[in-house]
Amino acid sequence: MNNPDSVFQRLTRSPFRQRFQLGPKERQYCIDKGPETVTRHAEEFIALRLAPAEPKNDGKQTPMRGHPVFIAQHATATCCRGCLAKWHAIPAGRPLTDAEQRYVVGILYRWLTAQMTGQKP
Repeated sequence: MNNPDSVFQRLTRSPFRQRFQLGPKERQYCIDKGPETVTRHAEEFIALRLAPAEPKNDGKQTPMRGHPVFIAQHATATCCRGCLAKWHAIPAGRPLTDAEQRYVVGILYRWLTAQMTGQKP
């Protein structure tokens, strides 16, 4: 796993990753549900869609919209196993460990918090 600070620094140089931002609906969802619920959703999505050694439809399993966590996954390159390998040095082809799942959720939480507060991640 890469250092989160260096990952976020690299992400700021990616025009593709920078285009992902929370819109008004996603912001309101985060406000309405609260950080605990949104974090729980992130944990569930990662466990189901990213943690298996060979996720179903890998590379296409994360929608581009519909939930703040999905947007965060694309913004942070935690959307598929290929991006996890390239950006976060988490190898594909094996299940994610519990520590790796916590790392991914932490990356998502950091990005979502930054979006909600107007800070940099």
